Amino acid sequence: MSTDTGGRSLDVESLSGLAYVGIIAAIVSAVIHLRLGVGFIDSPLGISFILAGLGFLGAVVLVLLNYRRRTVYAVGIPFTAIQIVLWYVFNFAAGDKAFPADVGTLGAIDKLAQVVLIAVLVVLLRE
Repeated sequence: MSTDTGGRSLDVESLSGLAYVGIIAAIVSAVIHLRLGVGFIDSPLGISFILAGLGFLGAVVLVLLNYRRRTVYAVGIPFTAIQIVLWYVFNFAAGDKAFPADVGTLGAIDKLAQVVLIAVLVVLLRE
Protein backbone atom coordinates (compact mmCIF):
# COMPACT_ATOMS: atom_id res chain seq x y z
CA MET A 1 0.00 0.00 0.00
CA SER A 2 1.35 3.40 -0.99
CA THR A 3 1.88 6.06 1.63
CA ASP A 4 2.17 8.86 -0.94
CA THR A 5 -0.31 11.58 -0.04
CA GLY A 6 0.30 13.51 -3.24
CA GLY A 7 1.91 16.32 -1.27
CA ARG A 8 4.51 18.43 -2.98
CA SER A 9 7.50 20.31 -1.72
CA LEU A 10 9.48 23.17 -3.17
CA ASP A 11 11.86 22.28 -5.98
CA VAL A 12 13.98 25.38 -6.41
CA GLU A 13 17.22 23.57 -7.23
CA SER A 14 15.97 22.82 -10.74
CA LEU A 15 15.14 26.45 -11.49
CA SER A 16 17.48 28.53 -13.63
CA GLY A 17 18.35 32.16 -13.06
CA LEU A 18 16.05 33.02 -15.94
CA ALA A 19 13.17 31.27 -14.18
CA TYR A 20 13.79 33.45 -11.13
CA VAL A 21 13.56 36.55 -13.33
CA GLY A 22 10.16 35.29 -14.47
CA ILE A 23 9.09 34.60 -10.90
CA ILE A 24 10.05 38.12 -9.83
CA ALA A 25 8.22 39.63 -12.83
CA ALA A 26 5.10 37.59 -12.04
CA ILE A 27 5.21 38.62 -8.37
CA VAL A 28 5.58 42.30 -9.31
CA SER A 29 2.54 42.07 -11.57
CA ALA A 30 0.59 40.11 -8.95
CA VAL A 31 1.26 42.68 -6.23
CA ILE A 32 0.21 45.54 -8.49
CA HIS A 33 -2.98 43.74 -9.51
CA LEU A 34 -3.85 42.90 -5.91
CA ARG A 35 -3.21 46.49 -4.81
CA LEU A 36 -5.45 47.83 -7.58
CA GLY A 37 -8.05 45.17 -6.83
CA VAL A 38 -8.29 46.20 -3.20
CA GLY A 39 -8.63 49.82 -4.32
CA PHE A 40 -11.57 48.93 -6.57
CA ILE A 41 -12.97 46.10 -4.42
CA ASP A 42 -16.59 47.27 -4.77
CA SER A 43 -16.60 46.91 -8.55
CA PRO A 44 -16.27 44.07 -11.06
CA LEU A 45 -13.01 45.69 -12.15
CA GLY A 46 -11.61 45.26 -8.65
CA ILE A 47 -12.59 41.60 -8.59
CA SER A 48 -10.93 41.08 -11.98
CA PHE A 49 -7.71 42.68 -10.68
CA ILE A 50 -7.74 40.40 -7.64
CA LEU A 51 -8.35 37.31 -9.77
CA ALA A 52 -5.52 38.28 -12.12
CA GLY A 53 -3.17 38.85 -9.18
CA LEU A 54 -4.11 35.49 -7.69
CA GLY A 55 -3.53 33.90 -11.10
CA PHE A 56 0.01 35.23 -11.22
CA LEU A 57 0.70 34.09 -7.64
CA GLY A 58 -0.83 30.67 -8.30
CA ALA A 59 1.43 30.22 -11.31
CA VAL A 60 4.49 31.13 -9.20
CA VAL A 61 3.50 28.49 -6.63
CA LEU A 62 3.06 25.86 -9.34
CA VAL A 63 6.48 26.64 -10.80
CA LEU A 64 8.13 26.52 -7.36
CA LEU A 65 6.50 23.13 -6.76
CA ASN A 66 7.69 21.93 -10.18
CA TYR A 67 4.11 21.08 -11.07
CA ARG A 68 3.81 20.88 -14.86
CA ARG A 69 6.14 23.78 -15.37
CA ARG A 70 6.05 23.63 -19.16
CA THR A 71 2.25 23.81 -19.09
CA VAL A 72 2.36 26.74 -16.67
CA TYR A 73 4.83 28.49 -19.01
CA ALA A 74 2.63 27.80 -22.04
CA VAL A 75 -0.54 29.05 -20.32
CA GLY A 76 1.29 32.02 -18.83
CA ILE A 77 2.13 33.52 -22.22
CA PRO A 78 -1.46 34.12 -23.40
CA PHE A 79 -2.65 34.89 -19.84
CA THR A 80 -0.09 37.68 -19.56
CA ALA A 81 -0.57 38.88 -23.13
CA ILE A 82 -4.31 39.19 -22.52
CA GLN A 83 -3.55 41.34 -19.46
CA ILE A 84 -1.58 43.74 -21.65
CA VAL A 85 -4.23 43.88 -24.38
CA LEU A 86 -7.08 44.43 -21.90
CA TRP A 87 -5.11 47.14 -20.13
CA TYR A 88 -4.58 48.97 -23.43
CA VAL A 89 -8.16 48.53 -24.63
CA PHE A 90 -9.85 49.63 -21.40
CA ASN A 91 -7.51 52.53 -20.68
CA PHE A 92 -6.62 53.90 -24.10
CA ALA A 93 -8.62 52.47 -27.01
CA ALA A 94 -11.99 52.65 -25.24
CA GLY A 95 -11.00 54.92 -22.39
CA ASP A 96 -10.29 58.60 -22.05
CA LYS A 97 -6.55 58.35 -21.48
CA ALA A 98 -3.82 59.21 -23.98
CA PHE A 99 -1.08 56.70 -24.72
CA PRO A 100 1.74 56.95 -23.62
CA ALA A 101 1.24 60.20 -21.68
CA ASP A 102 -1.24 58.71 -19.18
CA VAL A 103 0.39 55.32 -18.55
CA GLY A 104 1.37 56.15 -14.98
CA THR A 105 4.02 54.64 -12.77
CA LEU A 106 2.12 51.51 -11.73
CA GLY A 107 1.01 50.88 -15.29
CA ALA A 108 4.55 51.25 -16.62
CA ILE A 109 6.05 48.97 -13.97
CA ASP A 110 3.31 46.38 -14.44
CA LYS A 111 3.53 46.33 -18.24
CA LEU A 112 7.34 46.20 -18.15
CA ALA A 113 7.15 43.25 -15.73
CA GLN A 114 4.61 41.55 -17.99
CA VAL A 115 6.68 42.03 -21.15
CA VAL A 116 9.71 40.62 -19.33
CA LEU A 117 7.56 37.72 -18.08
CA ILE A 118 6.35 36.86 -21.58
CA ALA A 119 9.91 36.97 -22.95
CA VAL A 120 11.15 34.73 -20.12
CA LEU A 121 8.28 32.27 -20.59
CA VAL A 122 8.95 32.02 -24.33
CA VAL A 123 12.64 31.25 -23.70
CA LEU A 124 11.85 28.75 -20.92
CA LEU A 125 9.30 27.01 -23.10
CA ARG A 126 11.81 26.67 -25.93
CA GLU A 127 14.49 25.10 -23.68
